[in-house]
Amino acid sequence: MIAIDLAGQVAIVTGGGRGVGRGISERFLDAGAEVVICGRNEPESLPSAAGRKAQFVAADVRELQAIDRVIAFACERFGRVDVLVNNAGGSPAAPAATASPRFSEKIIQLNLIAPLHFAQQANAVMQTQPAGGSIINIASVSALRPSPGTAAYAAAKAGLLSLTQTLAVEWAPKVRVNAITAGMIKTELAEMHYGDAAAQARVAATVPLMRLGTPRDVGDLCVFLASSLASYVSGGALLMHGGGERPAFLDVVEAAAR
Repeated sequence: MIAIDLAGQVAIVTGGGRGVGRGISERFLDAGAEVVICGRNEPESLPSAAGRKAQFVAADVRELQAIDRVIAFACERFGRVDVLVNNAGGSPAAPAATASPRFSEKIIQLNLIAPLHFAQQANAVMQTQPAGGSIINIASVSALRPSPGTAAYAAAKAGLLSLTQTLAVEWAPKVRVNAITAGMIKTELAEMHYGDAAAQARVAATVPLMRLGTPRDVGDLCVFLASSLASYVSGGALLMHGGGERPAFLDVVEAAAR
C-alpha cells in the first residue's frame, strides 16, 4: 500500500459536509491535509479523521461573495490553498420538455458556472505559491451519455469536462486541473436515486465490478490527483465507474440466442 502524505497542505472541498464531499474531506484529513468545507448549511457533525476535523464556512457556491469568503478564510487561517475540489452539485429529476428556464439556469449555474468562479479564485492564490496547486472537478458519467430526466445537469457536467481541459492549458505550469468522471456512488441519498436495498443490489449487479462506488473511492482518487504521484497529470478526465454500463443490446442478443 502506498501512503500519500499531504501534511502541510490545505484543501477546500465544496459541498464537503455530506455524501461524496464528506468522503473526500475525510480522505484528505486522513492524508494529513487541513480541510475547509463549505455549504449552505453546516452539517450536524463535521468530517473528521486522524484526530482532526474539517473547518466549515457557510457559503452558497453560486454567489461570488460567498466564494470570496471561503478563499479568504482558508488564506487567513492557514496561509495557503493547495487543493480545490469542486464537488458541490447535483440536480433533482425534471423532464426536459417541461423544466422551467429558471430551473435549468440554476442547475447549470450550480454545476458549471460556480466551479468556474471558484476555480478562478483558487487559481489566483495558487499562482502566487511556489508549489502552485491542484484543482479537481467532480464530473459525472452523465456528461458522456444520454441522461433522461437531468438534461441540464448532464450538459453542465459535459461543460465541466471541457472547462477542465481549457483551464489545464491556461493555468499551467503552476496549477494542475483535472476532473473525475464518476459513475454510480452509494451515499445517504442512494435510495432516492436507486431505490431500496434490493433495488440497489440489482443496480450494482449491472456494474462490471459488481458494486456501487463509495465516497471513499472518490476521495482516494482526489488524494492521488492532489499528490506528487500525479505531478504529470493535468487536463485529465479520469473515469471512475467500476467498468461502466453493460450495453443494453447485449441482453437482447443473448435472449434471442437462447
